[in-house]
Amino acid sequence: GCQMNERDSEVVKGLLLVEGYQWTDEPDEADVVLFNTCSVRAHAEDRVWSHLGKLKKIRPGEKKKVVGVIGCMAQNYKEEIFKRAPFVDIVCGPNSIGNLALYLKEALRRQKKVMATGEEKRKDEIYHTGFYEDKKHAYVVISEGCDNFCSYCVVPYVRGRLRHRDAQDILAEVKKAVACGIENITFLGQNVNSYKSSIDFVGLLASVSEVPGLKVLSFITSHPKDISEGLFRLMAERPVIKRYLHLPVQSGSDRILALMNRGYTAKRYREIVDQYRSIVYNGKLSTDIIVGFPGETDDDFKKTYELAKDVRFDSAYLFKYSPRPNTKSALMDDDVKKEVKIKRHAQLLDLQKRIAKEGR
Repeated sequence: GCQMNERDSEVVKGLLLVEGYQWTDEPDEADVVLFNTCSVRAHAEDRVWSHLGKLKKIRPGEKKKVVGVIGCMAQNYKEEIFKRAPFVDIVCGPNSIGNLALYLKEALRRQKKVMATGEEKRKDEIYHTGFYEDKKHAYVVISEGCDNFCSYCVVPYVRGRLRHRDAQDILAEVKKAVACGIENITFLGQNVNSYKSSIDFVGLLASVSEVPGLKVLSFITSHPKDISEGLFRLMAERPVIKRYLHLPVQSGSDRILALMNRGYTAKRYREIVDQYRSIVYNGKLSTDIIVGFPGETDDDFKKTYELAKDVRFDSAYLFKYSPRPNTKSALMDDDVKKEVKIKRHAQLLDLQKRIAKEGR
C-alpha cells in the first residue's frame, strides 16, 4: 500500500509491543496474523485474498491462528471478508486500529469475531509509541482522510473525510523522534498540502524545520489545486527541507481531468511546474499518471504523453486504470480495452526510461 499504510503498520506494531506482544517474521510461528491492506488498486486486493487462502487450511495438531484483516480493504468490504474467508477473526478499518489490542483480546479469549469499521477519527495517542522500523527515518502523519473525491479514488470512502492533526501534537511527535536518533522526517497526508490547523501547511513546515537535530524534512503527497508559491519559497530558503515535490498529474487531457474531478487543467499544472522549477533550484519532480481511464481516447492519451514529454519528470509512477468499489468512476463504462491500457502504459514507461537516461 501507500506510505500511510506503512506508517499504520508501524503504529500497530508500536501499540501491540506496548501490550506485551512479540513480533515474528515467520507466519508458522505466529499466534496472530494481521494483514494491513490497501484498496487503491485491484492488484493489491488480489494479493490479500491469495495470502488469506494460504492460511485457510490448518495442519493436523496445529493451533488455529487469530487472523485479522485491517486497513482499507477491511473498511471497504466489511462483512464480505467474513463471507469470503470465514476463518478471519477480526475486520478492522483504518480509523479503528487504535483499539486493536482490545479486539485481539476479544478474539483470543472469548473466541468472538470482531467487526470494527465504525470509527470516524483516530486518537492522537496512537502516534506517540515511539516505534519506528527505520531508526534514522520516520513517517509523521499530519492529516488523515480526504475531501477531494477524485472519481477513481477509494480513499474518502475507506479513510473518511479530511481531518487535520493538531500542530502541537505533530511538533511533539517530531521532537520525540529526533530525540531518539531520527534524522529524516517525511510528513504524510492523502493531500498533505491542504493541511490547516492553528497554522497552515507552510507554517507547519517552517516550524518543524527549526527542530534541532533534524537533517531532512520532506512531504507527500501534494495536490496541484492546493499548491502555493509560499511553499516553493520556503523550500528554497530552508536547507533542511528536501527539494523534492511529488505532484500527481494523472492525465494531460482537460476532458479526462474533469471526469476525474481533479480540479485543475493541464495548463495550470504546467504553470505550477514552471513556477516550482524557477524558484526551487535543482528541485526534483515526480508524478502519478493513470492510463485507460473510462472514455480516454487516443487523443486524450496523446495529450498525456506530450505533457510527460514536455515536463520531463525525474520519476513517474504509471498505473493502468482499474475500477474501485464505491467510487464514481466505477459507475462509468470501463471501455478502454485491456490491451490498449497495456500499450499506453508501455509507451509512457518507455518515454520515462528515456528521460531518466538522458537526464532533465
